[in-house]
Amino acid sequence: MRATYVIAGAGLPGARAAQALREHGFAGRIVLIGDETTGPYERPALSNGYLLGKDERTKVFVHERRWHVAREVELRLGERVVSIDRAAHEVELSTGERIAYTKLLLATGASPRRVGLPGADLDGVHDLRWAADSDRLRETILDGGRIVVVGAGWTGLETAAAAREYGCDVTIVDSRRTLLDDALGTEMGAYFAGLHSRHGVDLQLGRTVRGFGGTSEVSSVLTDDGGEFAADAVIVAARAVPNVELAQRAGLACDDGVLVDEALRTEDPDIYAIGEVASSYSPFYQRHLRTEHWSNALHCAPVVAQSMLGRHVGYDRLPYFSTEQYEAEMEFTGRIGPEGYDRVVIRGDISAESFQAFWLTDDKVVAGLHVNLWESGLEPIEDLIRSHHPVDPTLLADPTVPPTTFATTS
Repeated sequence: MRATYVIAGAGLPGARAAQALREHGFAGRIVLIGDETTGPYERPALSNGYLLGKDERTKVFVHERRWHVAREVELRLGERVVSIDRAAHEVELSTGERIAYTKLLLATGASPRRVGLPGADLDGVHDLRWAADSDRLRETILDGGRIVVVGAGWTGLETAAAAREYGCDVTIVDSRRTLLDDALGTEMGAYFAGLHSRHGVDLQLGRTVRGFGGTSEVSSVLTDDGGEFAADAVIVAARAVPNVELAQRAGLACDDGVLVDEALRTEDPDIYAIGEVASSYSPFYQRHLRTEHWSNALHCAPVVAQSMLGRHVGYDRLPYFSTEQYEAEMEFTGRIGPEGYDRVVIRGDISAESFQAFWLTDDKVVAGLHVNLWESGLEPIEDLIRSHHPVDPTLLADPTVPPTTFATTS
């Protein structure tokens, strides 16, 4: 019988996996199933290029419809996988149809954490997760007005920057007292706080939202300390949580994502997972990690395709994310774990919006970023992280010392 590979989730990870399967020689049946009615698209543009009006809607799609036809990829939109029968090797769709699979890939992604607050259902309170959300929000911020962003993660900050570029009055409310301290620590969190303040954003940190004011339409955001911030629209940029329910119902191991090994296999040898839903084992860090950035989907897709085809492969890239906010274009690699770090070393002029930053533990680089230094790239930083060699912080901070020499410094 012809082999059938089913992909549950028609976002970027699923679409790229289907592409990689064909590129690596799979000639069997591919069924790509997604609950949205639009084709697979890339999410970063929703809070950046598309939201800003720089990119046309067609540019956010991973493939044109004719691509799926030409490569015989069955694109099933407006449907979703609701259950997995591992013994029978079948999935059941929301339509009641059952499809037998040889291999199954879970690419169900993540969803915004629901905000169960009074007034959350008022008109003008927006999530920003799906293409339709970006469409509605783009129309809203085009008119200017007062925008309150709830949540100062990457999506919230990028959306705030987009709204400011449209001329909106923007307030960000977040319960954390330091911006991005969980992602970048206090030093770089302060840099991004300063960036937004310089562009006129009102940062209200250390305040917890307790509800939204208004009758039929939102008019304000209320905080637990009695604060009230006027709003013509509210953007709720809550942290996304992995969509593990399908895997859990099938009895697959989950812990902040579906647990997979370095070959992106679950405990079931015929079921795999990638993208935001997957918590994959990192040989470098010797632990499971879940990465939400779109680049993870791009790099995982060729690996999972080959793994599904029975080839010996492994995924061991360092965590990565990037962002564009105002004039600052940043790339980050590495990991700042819950154990923290000893110090941050800045290389270059942070006030000139062109610099590198390195996080050190025991004089070893554990993470690094650059802002507006694309010619330098991340490879030297990645080499430093992987080397595990101690560095001289003074030399690291000196822009005249070639960074390629650091990995061998002892």
